[in-house]
Amino acid sequence: MNTSLIMIVIGAALINNVVLNQFLGICSFLGVSKQMKASASLGMAVVFVITIASAVANLLYDYVLNPLGLDFMKTIVFILVIAALVQIVEMFLKKTSPAIYKALGIYLPLITTNCAVLGVALTNVQNGYNFLESILAGFGTAVGYTLAIVLLAGIRSRIHEEDIPAPLRGAPIVMISAALMSIAFMGFSGLSF
Repeated sequence: MNTSLIMIVIGAALINNVVLNQFLGICSFLGVSKQMKASASLGMAVVFVITIASAVANLLYDYVLNPLGLDFMKTIVFILVIAALVQIVEMFLKKTSPAIYKALGIYLPLITTNCAVLGVALTNVQNGYNFLESILAGFGTAVGYTLAIVLLAGIRSRIHEEDIPAPLRGAPIVMISAALMSIAFMGFSGLSF
């Protein structure tokens, strides 16, 4: 694998983290990160959906929408692709792991409207990525999302053990923690090969 492909994955996961740098997908990031198992499970579902959606969106754009002059429909088409993939993941989890399905609750269907998933597909087109680059950018973005949500879940599990001043308990301390994570991830912006 050449350096530019590795840089696409690392850039998407760390440097341009979809949650902590681009601030996409905040709803599920803050909502699901209360439990480590649910966070990791959602992260894996997002890895699957974003990676496959990136591949399918690239193929549809390059071989259907763009050649037919229908590139203005890319947002609608990508949303339909994402919705179909989320339905597949939802049916799979409901059948194979009801506990995880129940733990994810409303946040699993929300992947459909998660702007991070759509944002990746649109960014891949905007950057002019080919098929392999789109898949790697999608995978890197999903890994970055998973890393961020699992880290926040770990922090939130420790917050409950600490003596937090009353005005900062609950949502305020979670937002402060997420902000500090975002600042920490900015340190990756100087990363280069």
